[in-house]
Amino acid sequence: MVQPSASSAAIAPSVSEPDARYLVDTLPRGTLVDSCVLIDVLADDPTWADWSLDQLDRCAALGPLLINPLILAEISPHFERASDLEVALAGLPLVKAALPWDAAFLAGQAFKVYRLSSGLKSSPMPDFYIGAHALVAQLQLLTRDVARYRSYFPALSLVAPA
Repeated sequence: MVQPSASSAAIAPSVSEPDARYLVDTLPRGTLVDSCVLIDVLADDPTWADWSLDQLDRCAALGPLLINPLILAEISPHFERASDLEVALAGLPLVKAALPWDAAFLAGQAFKVYRLSSGLKSSPMPDFYIGAHALVAQLQLLTRDVARYRSYFPALSLVAPA
């Protein structure tokens, strides 16, 4: 692991890279749906299911709803078999999307900022890949877990509770 120099430690950490092609301002091309929203719906959460369903309908009217393998992995512990998960998801208009290669670098940069801010995890967390995926693919992210995404991906368009 590369150690930050003394001069870089004094500078506030940032994940911005203004000339990068994945930070171009455009309208989202769809919505990446975070696992918390899907779990709300699949578990019929008494507090969040209605909000999540309303947001899925609203976002679906604007473009495709996508999930990636990490989101699927975060949902899978709620099911005994992969076929059960597939049946549950079949009722939702979701498109399975691969994790973009460029998202890996951006997720690593977010993780570096996290570690410089005294984060304790030893490897990048799924939220870093999910946020990076949405950003590089020009997708908005439908989530209830906004703190990490707002902190590490301030340019990311979020659909979240007020």
